[in-house]
Amino acid sequence: MTTSATLDSLRLAPFHLDDTALAWVADKLRTLTTEQKVRQLFNVAAHGDNADAVAALADHAVGGVTRFGGTDPDASWRATRRLIERQAERSDIPLLISGDIEGGAIGLPFGTALPNQLGLAATGSTALAEEAVAVLAAEARAMGYNWTFTPVVDLNATFRSAIVATRSYGSDADTVLAQARVNVATFQRHGIAATAKHWPGEGFDDRDQHLVTTVNPLDMPAWRERFGRIYRGLIDDGLLTVMSAHIALPAYAQQHGASGLELYRPACVSRFLNEDLLRGELGFNGLIVSDASGMAGLSAWADRAECIPEVIANGCDVLLFPSPFETDFGHVMRALSDGRLTEARIEEAVTRVLGLKAALGLHRKTLDELLPSLDTARAVVRQPAHLDVERRVASASVTLVKDVRGLLPLSVERHRRIVVVTDPTRGGFAGQAPKELEVPALLAAQGFEVRAFDPAQPPTPADTDLVLYLLAQESLLAQSHIYLDWAQVHGDWRMSMRRFWHEIPCALVSFGQPYYLYDAPRMPCVVNAYTAASPVQHAVVRKLLGEEAFTGISPVDAFCGQPDAVY
Repeated sequence: MTTSATLDSLRLAPFHLDDTALAWVADKLRTLTTEQKVRQLFNVAAHGDNADAVAALADHAVGGVTRFGGTDPDASWRATRRLIERQAERSDIPLLISGDIEGGAIGLPFGTALPNQLGLAATGSTALAEEAVAVLAAEARAMGYNWTFTPVVDLNATFRSAIVATRSYGSDADTVLAQARVNVATFQRHGIAATAKHWPGEGFDDRDQHLVTTVNPLDMPAWRERFGRIYRGLIDDGLLTVMSAHIALPAYAQQHGASGLELYRPACVSRFLNEDLLRGELGFNGLIVSDASGMAGLSAWADRAECIPEVIANGCDVLLFPSPFETDFGHVMRALSDGRLTEARIEEAVTRVLGLKAALGLHRKTLDELLPSLDTARAVVRQPAHLDVERRVASASVTLVKDVRGLLPLSVERHRRIVVVTDPTRGGFAGQAPKELEVPALLAAQGFEVRAFDPAQPPTPADTDLVLYLLAQESLLAQSHIYLDWAQVHGDWRMSMRRFWHEIPCALVSFGQPYYLYDAPRMPCVVNAYTAASPVQHAVVRKLLGEEAFTGISPVDAFCGQPDAVY
């Protein structure tokens, strides 16, 4: 595609630029040097809320910054403000400010506590999901975000996938498409570009692309029926961006003559997948961003000096998280000088970057429009209306998977003495502390006698009326696998072989991974709650006590295909 053709394509979906916006893009293309254009193709990560450190990233003159803020909304706002001010001092091209606004453990740590995508799907309601996403979008805009790396449109095809698990909308392609359409439309209605990920589709490989290049094993008819249909539907709806991931699709590569190792080339460096399949067959005209370039799914494929330029050369318009920036920038500039990367490809990519900024109206926004005032942000984040949505969505998401012995509802009369068993290895997203388990204190406040499991003095019918397993492992980064580690929860390898439910009533509540029945098919009572957000924990307690009915609908096979697990 020539430069003029790419520029003209900005009049079309999903950009829909008018003459004024198109003229702005054309002016920048004329005045930017090649080096400045290349810098626009990088999106760097800003961790924490040190305002000086965050603002200094503007000196790279990059196209975008992804904000990973802390738990203090005021500090996060101030750091973003300094960044935008610093950018305005050195350039009239605004920044794309992005984030993973997924919900659950991945999102704004100080925002309204809404479920992850699997929890939203469990509500069984796209209307309720739209209310939840509208809250996520409003709060993200109040904190300066204009680009979200959502929705996740992967499929829970294998229950062993720790990275898909709670981040997906489930195992049914129709549900995923319906929920993803709500996500895209709602975010983009709020002026935030949505991103479908992870192209060309994850969920059939149970490994994590943070650790290894994963493989989509489907043949092309099966791929088109699932992922092709999902992506085409979102593209038809006006999806602005797609994240090309560290996932191979060997069936498509083989059709294009690839063999051997080339069958397993990650999408982010595959011209076949980005240009021929995504742009050609599916007709995507928006911006393609790579997944994080530091992930082993890419670094295991090739040396950075080789693969970083290939990300741009093979169809991605933005490279996510150079590490370190100046080194990766040098790799791209050297590839330009030796011919591995062409000026035409740089021009095409930067045209789409500028086109996205213009489509969002960033080029004509004032500082206060790019980031509302701190008072405005405070008024938006966790406002009463948002907390009402928080409560209703939390309640609707909690799912009763099985209760084969009629344990529920709990009562102080029958279940007064409760032993709580938890997973000591649970962690938080990107180094954050895990959510506190509030359920024991909530039950104690209702009159139950609650104590922690002690492997030296395991529960007996003489001192225990209920053994309650509380697990909280959501999909995070680089976990490889999530499972019920009996040695961990019971304290040692000897106790790992003990099961209590023949002597004492037992129940398991998962505030994350929905697949623990694979490791405990005989567990008589199981509740899936998908995330350990505080309102979800409160909803679980109300439902365990019979104060609210269970209304959640499982978006996955919580029985993991094991026929005996239903008993």
